Amino acid sequence: MFARPCRFVAGVVGLDGMPAPALPEIAFAGRSNAGKSSLVNAVTGRRALARTSNTPGRTRELNFFDLDGRLMLVDLPGYGYAAASKTKINAWTRLAEAYLRGRPTLQRVCLLLDARRGITAADEPVMAAFDQSAVSFLAVLTKCDKLAPEALTAQIAAIEAALATHVAAYPSLISTSARTGDGIAALRSHLAALATAERIG
Repeated sequence: MFARPCRFVAGVVGLDGMPAPALPEIAFAGRSNAGKSSLVNAVTGRRALARTSNTPGRTRELNFFDLDGRLMLVDLPGYGYAAASKTKINAWTRLAEAYLRGRPTLQRVCLLLDARRGITAADEPVMAAFDQSAVSFLAVLTKCDKLAPEALTAQIAAIEAALATHVAAYPSLISTSARTGDGIAALRSHLAALATAERIG
């Protein structure tokens, strides 16, 4: 499925611009600069499907990507820090929250955590909101190539212990590196299980 076409559908800045719910949706959420766009590109096998930047907060809308008429991937604005005014940041945050609470086709949120930082103070209220709204989320560690194996093992253990306290958390996490490709196959397998069985359109 991931070798098939993946096309940009829409960049949404308001609820009225949302595509009609049709396909199962997987949202990618995380702190600014956690590597969401890079991971979307790695999962779909494209180099520039989602725009990447070293500047935190460059994703400023909800970006929808149709994967072969079987799955919709949604790249959400990062939270925590962004090079923008507080007014704009609040607007993006409200939009993302409204999407996460009310999207009937949302199957799972991939919550991206930078392996070097683990769960941060900015991630805690997001996970608590997922619990409260019963939004199922999968923790995905990014940039795992930046840590030595021993440090990565310790970080995984710490995060899994924290996830055990969240009712909406998927019981295991997936460690990835968009640069080396580690963990991408495992993440693809997880997402494929949530896709429609047949192509639509």
